[in-house]
Amino acid sequence: MRLIMRAVTVSPKFQVVIPKEVRESIGIISGQKVQMLTYCNRIELIPIKPMSEMRGFLKGIDTEVPREQDRV
Repeated sequence: MRLIMRAVTVSPKFQVVIPKEVRESIGIISGQKVQMLTYCNRIELIPIKPMSEMRGFLKGIDTEVPREQDRV
């Protein structure tokens, strides 16, 4: 993962343009929805992926979870 840090200007309508290298690095396309999250005076944008793209992304994950004896 590489860190990209760019300054952008907020328009009078409170809009910003996501720089091209940032869009390309995380695969955001025109018309795509993103989730906006605020945390500790930061704004994070998380691309929302269609469910069809999510199929199989957990393939190979270890599903074994240690359980307490009374929780079988």
